[in-house]
Amino acid sequence: MSANVPESLDAWRMVSARKRLDGQVSLAQLTRLQGLLVDFEGKCDYALEFGRDETLRVSYVQLTLETELPLICQRTLQRYLHPISMVQRFGLIRDEADEAALPEGYEALLVAEDGYLKPLDLVEDELVLAVPLVPVSPGSEAVEREWEATTEEVAKVNPFAALASLKKQ
Repeated sequence: MSANVPESLDAWRMVSARKRLDGQVSLAQLTRLQGLLVDFEGKCDYALEFGRDETLRVSYVQLTLETELPLICQRTLQRYLHPISMVQRFGLIRDEADEAALPEGYEALLVAEDGYLKPLDLVEDELVLAVPLVPVSPGSEAVEREWEATTEEVAKVNPFAALASLKKQ
């Protein structure tokens, strides 16, 4: 983690001061993300910007992420770098019931009772959510396969074909 971003910080104090923190983290440090990656080479640049929307009366933190995640393409089975560039605004809430009051465009972020949050947890959560369910590298072509099943092949594949012959008897 970058030296200028603490391991945990007081969210409400950061909102009052309207702080912006820029950081960089190695993908190897994000343990929950590691199971989704092919390797851990690379870094993630991020920024946390705290503030208060006076019109909507919402305290927020805006997270900006820039990285490339090393994944395996499910079409080619080759490693590729999946680009992630995102901005997410979180409405800071003290209680789960406050989530319903958040305006459109804000994700809820429940802040612990002591008011502290861990920036890397927030970064890692968003990266885990950004990993595609089926990674496919841009430009890879779908493999087309022409195959017509003969009656004989269907009988071989069908595990109940033997039962059909018993029924005829």
